[in-house]
Amino acid sequence: MSSILTNTSAMSALQTLRTINNDMETTQGRISSGMRVGAASDNAAYWSIATTMRSDNAALSAVQDALGLGAAKVDTAYAGVEAAIDVVKEIKAKLVTATEQGVDKLKVQEEVKQLQDQLRSIGSGASFNGENWLDGSATNATVVTGFVRGNDGTVKVTTATYDATTNALFGNYDPDTGTVEDGGILEDVLGITLDGNEDAAAMAAHLDTVETALTEMATAGSTLGSLSKRVSLQEDFAAKLSTAIDKGIGRLVDADMNEESTRLKALQTQQQLAIQSLSIANSNSQNILSLFR
Repeated sequence: MSSILTNTSAMSALQTLRTINNDMETTQGRISSGMRVGAASDNAAYWSIATTMRSDNAALSAVQDALGLGAAKVDTAYAGVEAAIDVVKEIKAKLVTATEQGVDKLKVQEEVKQLQDQLRSIGSGASFNGENWLDGSATNATVVTGFVRGNDGTVKVTTATYDATTNALFGNYDPDTGTVEDGGILEDVLGITLDGNEDAAAMAAHLDTVETALTEMATAGSTLGSLSKRVSLQEDFAAKLSTAIDKGIGRLVDADMNEESTRLKALQTQQQLAIQSLSIANSNSQNILSLFR
């Protein structure tokens, strides 16, 4: 039945056109934003997961910055230990020289004193951002090593600790003068003084003191080296993990641009056909009116 009051064909064509326009709006939004899930209304589950993972990735980025800071502190301490070991080796060499007959031990003492002063300079200078792990002033030498989200949803930041008290090379740091004196692994080395009257036993005792310090310094250096390696590995892992999280988020919410562009072309064709269909449906009423002319 044809009616000029209710044009069912036009109504159907209009509804089809509205649906196509809505689909085009959605597709154009995906193309312009590059995202298939841009809001919770698009896909609540995926949106929630992506939001949480973006938050974790931001925290992971902060951890990477903290790892860089930790690496700098560890490297500074390690450089100080290495430099101190080199100086103590020089002191050892001077003491060996002083054991030879006919050597002026007082002249050797002058050289040893200069080397001891150099050790103090190393102790006061091995500082990064005001934190020194060698002079005995650090009470909580820690570095951030990671960010972990547990299966129960809880999050925590993991850290590694360096025993800066046991491994301190120096002690009694004076903040006013910026120097270190006695205490620490090098306490006895810094206290060695030759008065020119030392016998073979006294010189052997001095050498034993230096050798003990070198052994303990090697242990401290080894600990710092291991910590440095751990931080380096964690930096690499954090970078790879961040990339993996980005990819995972992309798989959940990113739009397939090839697919969306193809869909847009199809919808544009459908839109043109729907407009023509609506135009034809609207012309039916005009055709009925022409019968009464």
